[in-house]
Amino acid sequence: MIKIITDSGSDILQEECDKVRVLPLHVSFGEEHYRDGVDLLHETFYEKLIETDVLPKTSQISPYEFMEAYRQELDADASAGEGQMSDKQILVITLSSRLSGTYQSACIAAEEFEGQVYVVDSENVTVGQKCLVMRAVELVEADYGIDEIVGILEEEKKQIQLIALLDTLEYLKKGGRISAASAALGNALSIKPVVGVGAGEILVLGKAHGSKNGKNLLMQRTKQAGGIDFSRPFYLGYTGLSDKLICKYIEDSRMLWEKAHTKEELPIVSVGAAIGTHVGPGAIALAFFAPQ
Repeated sequence: MIKIITDSGSDILQEECDKVRVLPLHVSFGEEHYRDGVDLLHETFYEKLIETDVLPKTSQISPYEFMEAYRQELDADASAGEGQMSDKQILVITLSSRLSGTYQSACIAAEEFEGQVYVVDSENVTVGQKCLVMRAVELVEADYGIDEIVGILEEEKKQIQLIALLDTLEYLKKGGRISAASAALGNALSIKPVVGVGAGEILVLGKAHGSKNGKNLLMQRTKQAGGIDFSRPFYLGYTGLSDKLICKYIEDSRMLWEKAHTKEELPIVSVGAAIGTHVGPGAIALAFFAPQ
């Protein structure tokens, strides 16, 4: 039996998937401390983000928290046969090790459970990470062994494309990633950065003047990747309090979804604190596996 554990950087809500255990990252607004997705829901996070002048801080899950989760899962499985070693195996999929120390924490905790806990660095985040986690769910349900699953994930994670269009440069400025002058100029010119993930890091893929050109750039990048493999998980994401922008993007790019479900059934995800802190509200994202 294989149990999957991930972190809230995947933007998987615990109540939506009983096949995955989600451990929360930590979010701090000054002296107020929260657990992402547990006592700080996405809607509340963006309400607080919009109201505050100080950028909140996100912090990794500790080795102790991972260790406790491993013990709970393994002890629960062994309880049916007292004195017997659990035959459960745990697969952990974390957000990119280049963006957080959560992967390292998971590995440190796994050292005490040799042969029972396997850790995979998704080299991604938010809906990109969710693609890999839900792919793992498919493989577990198909009765693949743990070694086979790890091997497949390590290979297929390289095929995941995460492309996002930001609505504002304000939060990149607050986070110290661009200067105040650059942010002011970019906002004045209505520049919309298009970003992605490469080798586990956030990369600027291009800059567009206005939202319409930004959406066109997203479509171009999708086509350059060879399109979307709809046989594997894919997700659309949005930051903020409303999904209006992502719904407009879906309408404007409807040719991309002709081979997918009906537009009303497309998997739309609210992006939480792990990325929302850095890009702010109004961003839209698309994550998918490129065709093999």
